[in-house]
Amino acid sequence: MHNDIIFSIFLIFCGAAFLATLALFTRQSLLVAYIILGVLIGPGGIGLIRDPVVLKDVGDIGIIFLLFLLGLNLQPQNLIKMLRQATIVTLASSLIFALLGYCVALAADFSNMDALIIGAAMMFSSTIIGLKLLPTTVLHHQRTGEIVISILLLQDFIAIFILLMLHAGNDGSLSLIELGHVALALPALVIFAFLVERFVLINLISRFSRIHEFMFLVAIGWCLGIGQLAEFMKLSFEVGAFIAGISIAQSPVSRFIAESLRPIRDFFLILFFFSLGAKINLANLSEIWEWAVLFGGIMLLAKPAVFRALLGKIAPSKESAWEVGVRIGQISEFSLLVSYTAEKNNLISQSAYSLIQAATILTFIVSSYWIVNRYPTPIAASDRLRRD
Repeated sequence: MHNDIIFSIFLIFCGAAFLATLALFTRQSLLVAYIILGVLIGPGGIGLIRDPVVLKDVGDIGIIFLLFLLGLNLQPQNLIKMLRQATIVTLASSLIFALLGYCVALAADFSNMDALIIGAAMMFSSTIIGLKLLPTTVLHHQRTGEIVISILLLQDFIAIFILLMLHAGNDGSLSLIELGHVALALPALVIFAFLVERFVLINLISRFSRIHEFMFLVAIGWCLGIGQLAEFMKLSFEVGAFIAGISIAQSPVSRFIAESLRPIRDFFLILFFFSLGAKINLANLSEIWEWAVLFGGIMLLAKPAVFRALLGKIAPSKESAWEVGVRIGQISEFSLLVSYTAEKNNLISQSAYSLIQAATILTFIVSSYWIVNRYPTPIAASDRLRRD
């Protein structure tokens, strides 16, 4: 019965509802609740769910819709403006964090490939925490919000590129031929997606935009269709979904599509993050927990300091630059996706995989507490700081 998928979904969603309630009371990210649930009732915990493979495969759909919706919110004209604002800061900070993670991983006696992927995972900050804890007033009307969004956006693009590289190395190694194929296939897919959107999809959307059911079906079909094409071109389904989203971001119904697909995305993302937690081996965790605490602590301190230094000429003040660093001073859910992809493609050891997950969860928890107790957020610890 433990392997029955209906019983498994019952355990996951009832458990997630309970832990999510605790997370909200303690002002934590809900992602932490889902991952911890996987650790508790998965194979490495009490074993109520012993084989999360099927749920993992289903949960992958959540990542596909997550990247599709991310693309839907990135209109091409806004991308150019944001890229100009924070390109140097983002590239410089990403390089610093990657080198820092790489050097510490080598000092921890990980292999060179493990150290490279650990360093890559350290580059990113959490888009979910960064945006969810940013008040709407700051998000839309203040310079701090613009800087946060610009950096997170550019980091997302870097993450997509790294996922492409990891996908190219699915046999355990990266070759110039495979990377060359990616370099050619990616622009070809982008051009194809925008041409189809321009001459076919936009006409269908304009003609039948009042039929919501049809719009819903077209959105899912477009997302999965471009994703499948990307898979056929030996890119990845996730990258195809991201491109599909960007290609229709300028459509007048993009907002409706985003709102319609969000519940589906959330359903599958719960399964995805549960499966991540279920794959954490507590035996491995007991061996690397000290390094996980060290990695998490280094990133929590280094990211605000680095961003404060790099944002000196962009942010309105040093205090604002520090605030940006604190708000994006954690490791990212993209880091979890990078480690997951690397592990799936046999590019990373189980110890390194567990290290990235543990360090990421630690920074989620500490960073959330830091932000809600120090800066304006919708769930701030005090009435003085609470801003919707």
